[in-house]
Amino acid sequence: MCGIVGWVDFGRDLAQERPTLRAMTETLAKRGVDAQGSWLRGHAALGHTRTSVIDLDGGAQPLTVEEDGRPLAVIVYNGEVYNFKQLRSELEARGQRFRTRSDTEVVVRAYLEWGADCASRLEGIFAFAIWDLRREELLLVRDRLGVKPLFYSARPDGVLFGSEPKALLANRLVRPAVDLDGLRELFATAKRPGQSVFAGMAELRPGHTLTVGRDGVVDRTYWRLEARPHTDDVDGTVRHVRSLLEEIVLRELVADVPLCTALSGGIDSSAVTAIAAKWRWQLEGERVRTFVTTFDEYAKRFQPDDVRFAPDEPYAAEVARHLNSEHIPIVLGTADLMDRDVRREVLLAQDMPTTLGDMDTSNYLTSRRIKEHSTVALAGEVADEIFGGYNWMHDEELLSSGTFPWTANEPRQPGSPKGQGRGLFDGGLMDKLELGDYYADHFQQARAEAPHQEGESAEERRMRDVSYCTLTWWLPMLLDRGDRLSMAHGLELRVPYADHRLVEYMYNTPWSLKTFDGREKSILRAAVRDLVPESVLTRTKSPWPVTQDPAYAAMLHQELAEMLNDPTSPALPFLDTAAVRRTIEEPSSIAHEWVSRMNIEMALEFNTWLRLYGVELAI
Repeated sequence: MCGIVGWVDFGRDLAQERPTLRAMTETLAKRGVDAQGSWLRGHAALGHTRTSVIDLDGGAQPLTVEEDGRPLAVIVYNGEVYNFKQLRSELEARGQRFRTRSDTEVVVRAYLEWGADCASRLEGIFAFAIWDLRREELLLVRDRLGVKPLFYSARPDGVLFGSEPKALLANRLVRPAVDLDGLRELFATAKRPGQSVFAGMAELRPGHTLTVGRDGVVDRTYWRLEARPHTDDVDGTVRHVRSLLEEIVLRELVADVPLCTALSGGIDSSAVTAIAAKWRWQLEGERVRTFVTTFDEYAKRFQPDDVRFAPDEPYAAEVARHLNSEHIPIVLGTADLMDRDVRREVLLAQDMPTTLGDMDTSNYLTSRRIKEHSTVALAGEVADEIFGGYNWMHDEELLSSGTFPWTANEPRQPGSPKGQGRGLFDGGLMDKLELGDYYADHFQQARAEAPHQEGESAEERRMRDVSYCTLTWWLPMLLDRGDRLSMAHGLELRVPYADHRLVEYMYNTPWSLKTFDGREKSILRAAVRDLVPESVLTRTKSPWPVTQDPAYAAMLHQELAEMLNDPTSPALPFLDTAAVRRTIEEPSSIAHEWVSRMNIEMALEFNTWLRLYGVELAI
């Protein structure tokens, strides 16, 4: 996995901008812990940081391909193309010649063969840029689901781009300005496709290409969800899903570095781990390595909340024993979560505060621990989105709310009447954002985009709408979070359930089949019934754990009081100071009120973000 940056300017010679390119590239040093490289010529400058995964010696970037000693194109690439060996064979048959074993060279030679249409032939997780020296034209490409990030800022004479906003902000042409649309993106839990927090910056949408030439910028769609007939019955659907999962996991095990799985003890990660364990043993005679995250004495002090009914670690341990994996529990202490330097690094990794609080911190620390043993980790993300695993997908009131069902669920959560993470912010500011109307309007727009088939029942049509909205307005937030927090340590996170073939198949599977046995994720449970313990097969969904140590809540109250009493705190004008004071005066033992804690965490992160990034609020 890697970080990519670039600058194209048809109005100047960028060969003189090496210091700027170096500064942009350096912001992504943690994404690529093994090497850095740059390429500058004429109107283009490209930078790259590399974490080596495939062809450790031959995959250095930027990578230039030549013909008879004449350079044709240069690429900076982030990700994995899982069908690169098949593509390489096809390209060799068409006359392309290779000098490395890397998938990077396959991608750029696929471009030489098919142009921008090469994107539709690539299967995997990727974001890349190719500068065509023949045409003096830049091509940006992002994978179908948006697993790998790619941000850009269109300029009058070209474009700036990078894997993360921080890379663009390192260029003097981009300011850390945030307007109302940016704040909506910050606070919203339904993320507008292509929208960035920073003004003048966008994120290339999943399944899109961007061509930048002297005549301007052209955005094209090379992949989108389509409505197709589903002809398999329940048994056929289950068999097909199992077959797909077997193939997907097999090819995502390809790596020249140590590999593992992130195991929560839920059905999603347990299924991936079970299939990975089978393939590893059959093909390599090796056990799969597994990791689970928990907190010090978590099982002893655990109390159920409205979404978590049992700790993960006992279930993960049972799966590990069942599969005979090399199992490594990651035990985080409260001191780890309270470390201000760590929390600062979490914020810097994501370039903005989020509403997920210590879930982000523990996720970040988990990736750091995993990277001590492995460079690649397979995870269970995206299963809930495609198989129908969320509670709000099965709640009639939320489904009939006229807005995104997960946003309609927020006011139900204790301590979240204003919405997740917004409880301590000024009511006038929240009114300005008009998030309720924002959600409702964009929900209708998203529904209008959703592809349907003729003759669908009203229920099937509604649930296809929900599926489409979930994949396009909810999933990007989770994928971006997973990428940022893992790549902050040079850990490559692979997501087998994000394979576009599986996503397409399940999008077109009727809701009545997805819930054929009366519960969530019916198809997945049936498909892996023989692979996992019965306790995991029947386990109720549980989100990522949060700490329940009262000391953590006490620390949050202390920091909130410090912020309120510091007149230089940049967040103060945007907070409801009366609500902040009431919170400080409350008992600091709200260890189990995790949603209320998020309000404090968001206020603290917002304050740190304004200060660290020098944010210019234009509201």
